[in-house]
Amino acid sequence: MTTMLNLIIFLPLAGALLCLLQKRSARQIALATTAITFFMSLMVGLAYMQGDHAGAAFVTELSWIPSLNVHYAVAVDGLSLPLLILTTALSVLVVIASWKIEKHIHAYMALYLFLLTGMAGVFLAVDLFLFYVFFEISLLPMYFLIGVWGGPRKEYAAIKFFLYTLGGSICLLIVMLGLYYTTADAAGATGAVWQMIPYELAGGSAGSTSSQLSLQHPAVQSLFASAGEHWKFAQWAFWLTLIAFMIKLPAVPFHTWLPDAHVEAPTPISMILAGVLLKMGGYGMMRITWPIFPEAAAYFWIFAGGLGVIAILYGAFCAMAQTDWKKLVAYSSVSHMGYVLLGVAVMTPAAFNGAYYQMIAHGISSAMMFFLVGVVYDRAHHREINRFGGIFNAMPGFGGWSMVGFFAGMGLPGLCGFIGEVMVLLGTFDAANTPHGSANLAWVYAFGILAASGVILTAGYILWMFQRIYFGKPRPEYEQFSKVTRREYFIMGSLGLAAIVFGVAPMIIFSMTDATFASILQTLGVQVGR
Repeated sequence: MTTMLNLIIFLPLAGALLCLLQKRSARQIALATTAITFFMSLMVGLAYMQGDHAGAAFVTELSWIPSLNVHYAVAVDGLSLPLLILTTALSVLVVIASWKIEKHIHAYMALYLFLLTGMAGVFLAVDLFLFYVFFEISLLPMYFLIGVWGGPRKEYAAIKFFLYTLGGSICLLIVMLGLYYTTADAAGATGAVWQMIPYELAGGSAGSTSSQLSLQHPAVQSLFASAGEHWKFAQWAFWLTLIAFMIKLPAVPFHTWLPDAHVEAPTPISMILAGVLLKMGGYGMMRITWPIFPEAAAYFWIFAGGLGVIAILYGAFCAMAQTDWKKLVAYSSVSHMGYVLLGVAVMTPAAFNGAYYQMIAHGISSAMMFFLVGVVYDRAHHREINRFGGIFNAMPGFGGWSMVGFFAGMGLPGLCGFIGEVMVLLGTFDAANTPHGSANLAWVYAFGILAASGVILTAGYILWMFQRIYFGKPRPEYEQFSKVTRREYFIMGSLGLAAIVFGVAPMIIFSMTDATFASILQTLGVQVGR
């Protein structure tokens, strides 16, 4: 399994090189590469579930930059595994959705596979320096995929995406430099501490760290506690990492790059941008910001939770005001990702688990919604909501799958979007029973009530959009539309079935995450049994 984890990261890179060498077969090479990568991620998932892994498993650790104590260290645990499977599964569908692209198809597929290497690396890296490298690798391919294959304002959208994300990366780099000096020789460790989580090394016991010490180790964390010598640094580092990951999430006020990027990106790239790249923000918060600086997180929880609530409401109101169908879906992502930030901020087991499930559910529903928009755009060549009407009668099969996709995004019970939102809401009110929440009951109830009102707003703009686009009398131009292809139905069907399965069987995800989340919440000082 350790070899397979490394292949998941680097096989797409080999496939990218092969696409450049075999231009005519680029589509087939990309499809085969992503399919093999998806199969390997499923094998890793099955092996992980069969074992007894509370922490990281299938570790590869090699000394990379000895002078800085940097290691090439990759592993998988319950926090990374579902996101890894989501990434590889969506990648197969993205390649299939890209089949119609003709412009420089070999370069397009090579860049996408290079992006897949970066995304997989982010979720599998357990060395902070290595995480940063993969985090940056995922930036460059997306810049070109939007800037070359995008819409009329593609250059503007690509540059805006690049500058915003680069700004977040600089914030993360500043924190890494601070950690390098504050953790040097901490608790007997040799040099700086980069290891993000404890993991089992070859020949060692679970949790042993050999040449490294985990940043979650009590001896290291005490440096950043309120009584520690680096408490002021912990406060600044918490906010810098939070800003870095809020940009990626994105959350208000760092969200403005997202609508432009989505509107100008080709449909398959919008699918992976919403389905996976936004999740790097939430993953970074759960992996780095909160576990490394738990006391700072508890100290600033009202501010972080407030930003989450603002994102929920602001994104919903903006979505309601849109006349561009794709921009409506883009702003809905801002609203839905607000639940992730709120759920992490309140630090209760239900909210934390709900925030993670929201990322998985949104990865499915948002990718499906953007694809549904793309199917119509390929035929109508516009996205103006008020120029549509009666699509359900003209394209009943497409309309049926659209109900599944958009209602999953709305959070309808029985579909994947419901589980995460309701758990975040329950967990938010449950914060009244925590030490940090009981001292701020007014904020707890305000956050819960306002976040719950976001559910109503979401239903409002989804149903209003559905009424204007899908209902009514079909327009004459629909008669000229080509029929929905089997390839398009396969993509819609795969995502639609996933939305249903994970709406009725959330235990599929929680069975992977429970042990890891118990460990993370223990690090945060949260009573897991609640």
